[in-house]
Amino acid sequence: MWPVPADPPADVTADAATPPSRTTDRGGRLLSSPWLLALAFVVVHARLVHEAITWQNTIFGDVTLYEWWARHGLANGDWPVLDYAWVYPAGALVPVGLPGVFTDDLLGYEIAWTAMIVLLDAVATVVLVRMTPRGVLGAWWWLLFLLALGPIFLGRLDGVVAPMILVALVVARRHPRVAVAVATAGAWVKIAPGAVVVAIAATRRSLRDLLRTVVVPGAAVSAVVVGLALAGGAGVRALSVFGEQGSRTLQVESVAATWFSVARWWDPGVRIEYNDEIFTYEVLGDTARAVANTLDWLLILAVLAVAALTWWAARRHPERVYEIVLLSSAAQLVALIVFNKVGSPQFVAWLGPAVAVALASLPEGRSQQAWWPPALGMILVAYATYLVYPVAYGPFLGGETWIVVVEALRNLALVVLLAGAVWQLVRLGWRDPGARVAATSPGGARSA
Repeated sequence: MWPVPADPPADVTADAATPPSRTTDRGGRLLSSPWLLALAFVVVHARLVHEAITWQNTIFGDVTLYEWWARHGLANGDWPVLDYAWVYPAGALVPVGLPGVFTDDLLGYEIAWTAMIVLLDAVATVVLVRMTPRGVLGAWWWLLFLLALGPIFLGRLDGVVAPMILVALVVARRHPRVAVAVATAGAWVKIAPGAVVVAIAATRRSLRDLLRTVVVPGAAVSAVVVGLALAGGAGVRALSVFGEQGSRTLQVESVAATWFSVARWWDPGVRIEYNDEIFTYEVLGDTARAVANTLDWLLILAVLAVAALTWWAARRHPERVYEIVLLSSAAQLVALIVFNKVGSPQFVAWLGPAVAVALASLPEGRSQQAWWPPALGMILVAYATYLVYPVAYGPFLGGETWIVVVEALRNLALVVLLAGAVWQLVRLGWRDPGARVAATSPGGARSA
C-alpha cells in the first residue's frame, strides 16, 4: 500500500504527447481556485460541526471533562498536573484551559473549543497550500479525509495535535528545526507528534546535525513546558503522564482487541465493560490484560524498529531524505495505533497529515503517484472509523455482526498500511545507493 516508485527513465515525460482537453483544463483550474477551496473548507467544517452538535454527548463527552478541569482550575486554582496526576501531558493544559478563559458555562466552552479546533485546522490548511508545490491537491485530500472521519476529532485533543503534525511535516522540508519545535510542542499535548521528531532525528547525517536540528529545539520546548509546570508546583507530576496508562487493559476499539470482539459471537465468556474511571469500554480478563501488558513493550520496539529502518534508508539515499521523513512518520503514526492498547477512534486523525503533505510536496510523477493507494486506504479507514464511532457504536458494543465486521476490516487495513510502510522503507533502503530518481523538485527531496 506504500509503494516506492522505481526510477523512471530520464527521457520520459508524463503524457507529453497527449495534450489535456479543454474540459480537463477548466476542471483543473476550478479545483485549483483558492476561493473554491476556501468555500469547501467552510462547507466541510460546517457539516462536521453540525454532525458534532447532532451527536452531542457522543462527540463532546470529553469536552465536558475538559471544561470541568478548566473551570475547576480557574475558579479554585486546582489544576491537573500542577495539583494532581493527569492522563495527558502537561502541555495539554494550554488548549484545555484556553476556552475556559473566554467563557462562563459548558455551552460557551464547547463553542470556543470547536472554534479553536477549526481555526487550528484552517491555519494548517493555509500552511499546506502556501508552502508546498501542490498544496491545493493536498488540501482537497485533507478535507476529504476529515469528512470521511466525521466529527470525532472536533471533540478531542487529537483535533489540536493533527494540525500540528501537518504543519510540522510541511516545514520539515526546509526548516527541520522549526518542525521539531512544533512537533515537540504537540507531543506535550498528546504523544503522537513525537513520531515526526523521531523521523527527523533518524535522518540526521551526523551527531552535530542531530544536536542542532533535534536535541536543541526539542529540549528548549520541553524545558519551557516542564519549567512552567514545575513553577506551578507540579513536581514529579510534570512527568506523571508516562505512568498513567500502565494499569489500563485493552480498549474495545483497539486493533489488538479485534479477536476478542469477534470471539463474542461464539464465546459468552468475553466481557466488555465500561471503565468509569477513564470513561471507556475495555475488554476484561487475564488474557486481555496480558495482551495489553505485552503491547506496552511492543509499541516501544515498533517505534525503535521503524526509526532504525529510517536511519538505514536515509544513509543509503540521502537525496530522498524528505520522502523518507514522510514515510517514516506515516509508519510510526500507524504503529502508534496498531500496537496501542487504547485505540480510540480519534487516533485515526493522526494519519491524514503525512499523506496530505506527501501529495502536496513530493515531485510530480511516480514519487507522488505512489502515495495514492495509501491515500485511498486511509480514506476507507477513516470512513470505517466513522461508522463504528459515532454511527453504530451501540450496535458494535452489542456485538452486531455487520459493524463488528466493519471494525475488524478497518483494523486489518491499519495492519496492512503499517506492513506496507515498513516494507517500503526496507525496499527503499535496499535499493542501489547509486540510483537516483529523475523526477525531483529543486531541493525538495534533499531538504529536511
